[in-house]
Amino acid sequence: MRCPFCGNMDSQVKDSRPTEDGAAIRRRRFCPACQSRFTTFERVQLRDLVVVKKNGQRAPFDRDKLARSIQIACRKRPIDSDRIERVVNAIQRRLESSGETEIPSNTVGEMVMEALATLDPVAYVRFASVYRNFREAKDFESFVGKLGGEDAG
Repeated sequence: MRCPFCGNMDSQVKDSRPTEDGAAIRRRRFCPACQSRFTTFERVQLRDLVVVKKNGQRAPFDRDKLARSIQIACRKRPIDSDRIERVVNAIQRRLESSGETEIPSNTVGEMVMEALATLDPVAYVRFASVYRNFREAKDFESFVGKLGGEDAG
């Protein structure tokens, strides 16, 4: 593993343990060249996933893109970043354990919608507005009205 400070390739692992959610291994490393310490997180990837978009285009599954989209929906909401990380890990594990290597993009979107619905109602509506491509205020009204009458007016 390359040292992020000096670029030395000979960093040494000083401590290694699983993260709290068990989805990654946390390694505490030491660089003998510059005497720096740094941490890496290593994840086991069960299989290479490919996302099939609506237009038929295929792209490798991008965990960071998934995390960014959820973080954007949760921006300025009282949601701990660890909870967001757990949601991303859970979605990725579900996709990897599905047995499929090609995942339709709407499957990923529905999993995010499902997770956000239980995490935060505002983040859920924010994500839905982009995912469902709301164009007018009545689209919001209709969607929010279907949420079960929670303060519907």
